[in-house]
Amino acid sequence: MTHTPKARAALSSLPAYVPGARPDGRQMWKLSSNENPAPTPPAVLAALAGAASIVNRYPDMAMTALTEAIATFHGVRTEQIAVGNGSVAVIEDLLQAYCAEGDEVIFPWRSFEAYPICVQVTGATGVPVPLRPDGRHDLPALAAAATTRTKVIILCSPNNPTGPTLSEAELREFLGAVPNSVLVALDEAYIEYVRADDAVDGKALLGEYPNLVTLRTFSKAYGLAGLRVGYAIGDPGVLAPVRAAGTPFGVNTLAQQAAIAALSVSDSALETVAETVAERERVLGAVRAAGWDVPDAQGNFFWLELGASTPSFVEAANRRGILVRGFGSEGVRISIGEPEANDIVIELLTELSKR
Repeated sequence: MTHTPKARAALSSLPAYVPGARPDGRQMWKLSSNENPAPTPPAVLAALAGAASIVNRYPDMAMTALTEAIATFHGVRTEQIAVGNGSVAVIEDLLQAYCAEGDEVIFPWRSFEAYPICVQVTGATGVPVPLRPDGRHDLPALAAAATTRTKVIILCSPNNPTGPTLSEAELREFLGAVPNSVLVALDEAYIEYVRADDAVDGKALLGEYPNLVTLRTFSKAYGLAGLRVGYAIGDPGVLAPVRAAGTPFGVNTLAQQAAIAALSVSDSALETVAETVAERERVLGAVRAAGWDVPDAQGNFFWLELGASTPSFVEAANRRGILVRGFGSEGVRISIGEPEANDIVIELLTELSKR
């Protein structure tokens, strides 16, 4: 009998991460991955060109210049920063640092689909807590789910894919309700797009709550999705094990230099964010006027709870040249893209509402 190596049991039922649909050769508008449609800034392109000549050398493993640039940008110390190959990698490092088999990680659901994958890979047990009907976190239920086995609670604001953000008041109440020994990871990948007056900014609370860590990314507002740079901001003692768990040379030279350049032209990035927000409000106004119920959308996307009609809507959008992100029989997330693409979305939803 031939024996082959056996993978860990935790991986046998690992949920698959489903990326946004990609064009199949036709001319398609890609609204399936929450990407920034704005062109890459010239300063970033110049940084990439300059770094290309030294890719025969290993990148700075400590990411010294990038860490310093991020710390300066946020007005914190370098020890308060942990950088990784996208914010997903930082989440993985965080869970590797704080979780083991038998531990529990609580997260809202539906939320970012990488959460249960990252948790299960560590051997820990994921504890998903259903969202409220309006697409918001059920914070009392999330707090009530904590047990002596809970090591980490992940929150997502704005929540991907449904869109609502957490308020500062409700996050403060939540942090007061969970043990200080539980690490609370606040994923703020879309924070630059938030315009809600009462929305929380996790960074502002870090000094009061040492067990709070906020996660940020260069993939969305800064348009570096193809280069993969994310980071955490938190207490130095909390983040030291996270950095230790990171993959050596985890962020390549091109990505490091591009991220530094992106921070140097952050005003330009925020201008493109403002344009996307304006488009978001235009689209949401038209879609809601057509009779669709859309949760509060504070990212660069919006959510339609379509239930069993989800696959047929995805197909209808595809026929119109639009790629959207369907979630089984739950609903669809539609990114805010170029105005021409957004116009097609409005036309489609207006037509469907009249049937």
